Amino acid sequence: MIINILKSKLHRAIITDIHLDYEGSCAIDENILNASGINEYEMIHIYNLNNGNRFSTYAIKAEKDSGVITLNGAAAFKGKKDDLVIICSFSQIKETLVSKHKPKLIYFKKNSNVIDTIKSKIPIQKKNNIISI
Repeated sequence: MIINILKSKLHRAIITDIHLDYEGSCAIDENILNASGINEYEMIHIYNLNNGNRFSTYAIKAEKDSGVITLNGAAAFKGKKDDLVIICSFSQIKETLVSKHKPKLIYFKKNSNVIDTIKSKIPIQKKNNIISI
């Protein structure tokens, strides 16, 4: 069986700008794309932590070392500058390979799009770590 599984995650990235009239849907600093393994024109899923919007679009390259993450075109209506987002990409693998799969999880320094750490595992969520909203 083939399943969809998390390939890459940009955790708590900051939207640096929105461009309603720019071609492309989400521009991401080329270094961040490379670190995460997200390809230009690859489908990505964006989860906006400020307004709850969840949507799919595709990635395009932004200038290297710029820290840029912008929402462009129709995606510009899904967020605003300084919103915190999680950006994910997924791949398809054989279910028998799940135990060997290691996603690229990118974490940023607080209040910036500067990469802090890269991990390949999300800690197990414990009952006492759950915060109700």
